[in-house]
Amino acid sequence: MKSKLPTWRKWMYGSGDLGFSITSTIVAAYFAIFLTDVVGVRAGIVAIAIFIGRTWDYVNDPLFGYISDRTRTRWGRRRPYLLFGPIPFAIVFTLMWWKPPIQGDVALAIYYAIIFVLYDAAATMIYMPYFALTPELTSDYDERTSLTSVRAFFSILGSLVAFPIPLMIIGGFSPDHASNVLRMGFIFAIISAIPMYIVFFGTRERPEFISQKQPGLRESIQASIKNRPFVFGAVIYLFTWFTVDILQFILIFFIKHVVNRESSSDLIMATIFVVAIFALPLWVWTSRRLNKRLAYIAGMAFFAAVLLALINLTPATPLWLILMLCVLAGIGVSAAHVIPWAIIPDAIEYGELKTGERHEGMFYSLISLSQKIASSFAIPLGLLVLDRTGYIPNSVQQPSSAILGIRIVTGPIPAVMICLGILFAIMYPLGRERYTQIARELEDRRSSSKKVE
Repeated sequence: MKSKLPTWRKWMYGSGDLGFSITSTIVAAYFAIFLTDVVGVRAGIVAIAIFIGRTWDYVNDPLFGYISDRTRTRWGRRRPYLLFGPIPFAIVFTLMWWKPPIQGDVALAIYYAIIFVLYDAAATMIYMPYFALTPELTSDYDERTSLTSVRAFFSILGSLVAFPIPLMIIGGFSPDHASNVLRMGFIFAIISAIPMYIVFFGTRERPEFISQKQPGLRESIQASIKNRPFVFGAVIYLFTWFTVDILQFILIFFIKHVVNRESSSDLIMATIFVVAIFALPLWVWTSRRLNKRLAYIAGMAFFAAVLLALINLTPATPLWLILMLCVLAGIGVSAAHVIPWAIIPDAIEYGELKTGERHEGMFYSLISLSQKIASSFAIPLGLLVLDRTGYIPNSVQQPSSAILGIRIVTGPIPAVMICLGILFAIMYPLGRERYTQIARELEDRRSSSKKVE
């Protein structure tokens, strides 16, 4: 049986990703260059601080997933976190962009590592329950792609906002703009908290899932590991998000130092994400026409080819040609935002059919963990490449070795990650026909259970 959602509810739910996307994009794109070019910390030390901050989520995410699955309130399992979590999240996000009166790279690295841990904990408290709502809103294969495309619209819109507007507020990454960076952090902390309340008031959880008995932590983790479609989907997501994170971090370095177009960075970024928004229907159509697995393979192969072309740009490249490649990159970015997220929910019904239990919180906490693992390695890896190739913090002119390092991080490394994601997509075991059969069997089982009661 298909469970269609009204359009207004899709848009209210999808709006939640606007806040997540804004803050996560700002952190991914600007936190590293803020620490190197504003605070003045060595790139290698920054890599360690970010790695420590991200690795805390290896414990944090499954813990919150387990807690969310077992939460019982009059608002449901997920929605209470959307009501009480945004304010502490906004406070911690603001503190990330403060330059404290501390001297020395190590002391500064400790401060920012602690703040990063607190930020990730506050973020997970609201991110994970939000994501876990997706399979609870609809069980239809194509309807989930539609719901995910709406959420992806807000995700890409958030990235569109998060790239150019902070740059306008900051006015350039240099030590004398530290107060502007803090102001930017405060403004976007407030903006990013608001969509969570829209989701809280605009969604409802399905009562049959709220009342289900929840297994223990060990059982939930075992169910996740034994769920083959989920494992493949999580690995696909891991490699995809590694690509997204490393690109978000390195693009500002690429624009500033490789093509010498820092003054046009807002236009370049806007081009990528405006095109990504308009390309969303293309990937929804492709997914319906083929299936999610084939749509992912086509979209990400195209994206890898564009990235390998992008690294050949130089300061002499005309702006129109740079923008043309940004248009093509935007099409690939759109595929990366929509299809991996649309794949994940289908594995939940697969697991329910096999075990009789649902593990949305644990599944989405592990997907969130995949994203954090990707970030914990992608950004530090990029920073270590910059450090080893001689990147100089606060320097307008970089040595040729550092320029080469930026090119490597922009093209070949993401392309390899994309190819690994495509390899797992080729082997992904759950298609539309099999999922439709699973959903039908589950609806029959639930109907029979209600009649017995």
